[in-house]
Amino acid sequence: MADPTGAFVGQAQNADKSPELLLYGRANRHGVVAGATGTGKTITLQILAQAFSDAGVPVFAADVKGDLSGIAMPGQPNDKLLARAQTLGLDLQPAAAPVVFWDLFGQKGHPIRATISEMGPLLLARMLDLNDVQEGVLNIAFSVADKEGLLLLDLADLRAMLKYLSDNSKEIGATYGQVSPTTIATIQRNLLALENQGAAQFFGEPALRLEDMMRTNIAGKGYVNVLAADQLMQTPKLYSTFLLWLMSELFEQLPEVGDPDKPRLVFFFDEAHLLFDEASKALQDKIEQVVRLIRSKGVGIYFVTQNPADVPDDVLGQLGNRVQHALRAYTPAEQKGLKSAAASFRANPAFDTMEALQQLGVGEALVSLLDAKGAPTVTERTLIRPPASRMGPVTDAERAQIIAASPVAGVYDKAVDRESAFEVLSGRLAAAAASAPPPPPTAEDKAAQRAAVQAEKDAERQRLADEKAKQKAQAEMVKNVERVAVPIIRSVGIAIAGSLVRGLLGNTRRR
Repeated sequence: MADPTGAFVGQAQNADKSPELLLYGRANRHGVVAGATGTGKTITLQILAQAFSDAGVPVFAADVKGDLSGIAMPGQPNDKLLARAQTLGLDLQPAAAPVVFWDLFGQKGHPIRATISEMGPLLLARMLDLNDVQEGVLNIAFSVADKEGLLLLDLADLRAMLKYLSDNSKEIGATYGQVSPTTIATIQRNLLALENQGAAQFFGEPALRLEDMMRTNIAGKGYVNVLAADQLMQTPKLYSTFLLWLMSELFEQLPEVGDPDKPRLVFFFDEAHLLFDEASKALQDKIEQVVRLIRSKGVGIYFVTQNPADVPDDVLGQLGNRVQHALRAYTPAEQKGLKSAAASFRANPAFDTMEALQQLGVGEALVSLLDAKGAPTVTERTLIRPPASRMGPVTDAERAQIIAASPVAGVYDKAVDRESAFEVLSGRLAAAAASAPPPPPTAEDKAAQRAAVQAEKDAERQRLADEKAKQKAQAEMVKNVERVAVPIIRSVGIAIAGSLVRGLLGNTRRR
């Protein structure tokens, strides 16, 4: 059932039992894979990713629950999967895709880093949840750094740059506009909160090179780049901002190729609603621009989400290939989303789309893909094919073995800290402190000097008093000796007494 022109998604449950193919030549027209939890979205993502890989197309996909990592190992089909494959006329041969594991935190894959400069003020402001005024100050920091040739690579560089703005706010404000210390303090606090979420490991060097995500192996299969996102999901702003940055980098760096026979890269964005939740108008415009224009760079973007309503209409209108698994509609909001999802498909007179969406079983989906002319096909109720790779995660030992043998082993694993804004500005402060004249004494310094002088005077007075007391004691002793000597003179004689007195006096002086 494999077709070199497209990815075999499954078989339509119509009279013709026609295969549903996502044409490689139309894969850069983007798409959406949607459905409630447990309906088979991840398996569909896995099937598509492996099909693109087999066609020589590199893939990037976020692994939110860890299940997608199984694409790196051959599957072990059970009787149920083999029966489905037989129903579809599919010769199911266990096979794995070549995989590179990535992790922003460097725990379950190679670290991914980007520099502060590459991220830019717009995405950083999104990540830091800044208002317009704070974003303006961030723009000033980038402008001043660029003018003075200061590299902004990591969070320490950005902190140093913000401190530089605060210390020189009057001079900088005269050129760029007011820079409030209060605003800078707010940005610094938000940077600390971001660092506590683990973002410090993301910013720095060596920065990710796009060509390392756009590789094929020796057999010509495209590598599937699997981003470990289970921990990353705990910091949704970092997750969504990183993925938007990656799409923006692809858009800015790749050359125009029009509509190639197959994409240069396919990008699967799981939990897509995180990209749009609380996004500013400017950010949504940026997302829409990237999605609309990156097609001509040969990149296909596929949003994976629970409901197509999670994606804004302006973006949803750019998604030509659609695979919709079952939806649940228990609340008014869910019913509204169900109607919206049904209305986005090309109608099939054989069934009611809205009813079918609620009746689909696990492994079934409504599928509408672009045909060779770029028009959406009539929606078909489709039985999704089973994957050739493992349904379930890899073990820790298997992951470690794959990481050790990956084509980028040792390239990104160790961080590099070269001279940048932090080192330059710290050096300036140290040099200024060394060459500056000593500061004038403060009131506290003068008081301490006066106290030291007074203490010295008091010590001299005490020394003189002690000397005087010693002399007085010696004189008193002489009188006492003379008082003893007088009776001796009278009884013994003046000569002997005189000698005795002189001897006593001599002994007294020696003491």
